[in-house]
Amino acid sequence: MSKLQTPFRYDFVGSFLRPQALKDAKAAYRDGKITKEEFDKVVNEEITKVVAKQKELGFHAITDGEFRRTFWHLDFMWGLDGVAHENTGNGVKFDAELAVLDDTYLVGKIKAKAHPFVEYFKFLKQFEDENTVAKYTIPAPAQTFQQMIVPDNIANTRKFYPTNEELIQDIGKAYQDVIKQFYDAGCRNLQLDDCTWGAIVGDAAKQRYKALGISLEDVKKELLAVNNLALEGKPEDMVITSHICRGNYHSTFFTSGPYDTVADYVFANENVDALFLEYDDERSGGFAPLAKVSENKKVVLGLITTKFPVLEDKEKVIARIHEAAKYVPLDRLCLSPQCGFASCEIGNKLTEEEQWAKLKLVKEIAEEVWS
Repeated sequence: MSKLQTPFRYDFVGSFLRPQALKDAKAAYRDGKITKEEFDKVVNEEITKVVAKQKELGFHAITDGEFRRTFWHLDFMWGLDGVAHENTGNGVKFDAELAVLDDTYLVGKIKAKAHPFVEYFKFLKQFEDENTVAKYTIPAPAQTFQQMIVPDNIANTRKFYPTNEELIQDIGKAYQDVIKQFYDAGCRNLQLDDCTWGAIVGDAAKQRYKALGISLEDVKKELLAVNNLALEGKPEDMVITSHICRGNYHSTFFTSGPYDTVADYVFANENVDALFLEYDDERSGGFAPLAKVSENKKVVLGLITTKFPVLEDKEKVIARIHEAAKYVPLDRLCLSPQCGFASCEIGNKLTEEEQWAKLKLVKEIAEEVWS
């Protein structure tokens, strides 16, 4: 088993653009032209290729590109007891378009069961070697919690959970179980992807919650509580990190705003080992909130965008790293893209070659800064 631990000086969030062969196979399977076994064979082949590419580029973390899922977050939720979903053509309004997502809701109490993602991890783990370690990504507990209390779901959720506290308890315990499943399968590097913190920053979020009659401070306390409950009792030799962004669907975004209003919660008090933070443009604000990051955490600066193909200016990125180092020591900083390249299977608006060029730039900059 590889003993390497994330994050690395040059790293990435986890999802990659779906190759055409994978898109074609999924369409053929959906249309009944190939069997499930034939489809799975293509998926396995494409994952094998994308892992090889990550190794070729010299990265130490490897992922399966999230090739087995449609959505970065919802597919995981479907693997819990008590959760159902339906494709109704609905979705969430992002800045430039509607993110079409399956309706995902409760049909009973949330409980863990043998999670399919653990089997997906086992396939990835076979590719570990002395230079690489398998990392798996799942949505944060807070993401599952928020999914069940959005306005469209809250009335249904109240049939099973009269209070948010009861929902938090069951989600936290279910995640504890799934984390143990990953650990028993040999996973030592798990990443919690979390848009909830990014969704409550900025003036637009403040107005949205005010209109709903919900206290933002209460929301922050609940997000922190469910995430930390899930992490209780985690094995000491298991690294669990968190990736925070403001939405990423087909190169558009959900919200904007600096981290200032959530730093006292997630930066200071969430019990993860590192934070992957979106910092690719002015929507993320400045680095000053990093002063609140607890001393036991590393920070991975997401200074390279995955939304657009144009390569960043290397010297400007280096200057920004040193600006961030005024708040967190350079030896606790790392570099990565700000998000995955395909949070949902639709992917962002760039080519695979442009995707790999972004990762080459991340590695080149990191080697120069931390040489």
